[in-house]
Amino acid sequence: MTKYLLYALLLYFAAINIVAFFLYGIDKWKARHDKWRVTEARLLSVALLGGGLGAFLGMKVWHHKTQHPKFRFGLPLILFLHLALAVAAVYYFYFYR
Repeated sequence: MTKYLLYALLLYFAAINIVAFFLYGIDKWKARHDKWRVTEARLLSVALLGGGLGAFLGMKVWHHKTQHPKFRFGLPLILFLHLALAVAAVYYFYFYR
C-alpha cells in the first residue's frame, strides 16, 4: 500500500467519524425541537461506511438512541467489526508483504 493511499484512508475515516458524531448530535437537537429527523437508516449507514467510532461516541455523548436495541447492540458490533478489519489489514500488510 502506498503512503498516499494510507493517508487517503486515514483522512476518509477521520472525516466519516466526525460526520457520524455530529449527525447524532444534530438528530438529538432535532428530536428536542420537534424538527424533521435524520432517519435511523442514515444513522446506521454512516456507521457502517466507516463511522462506527464516531457514531458510538455520538450516541454516548449526546445520549441519543441509547435505548434502541439496534443502536445499543448494533453500534458496538459495527465498531468491533471495523476494529477487527483494521487489525487484520495491519497484520496482513506488515507480515505478509
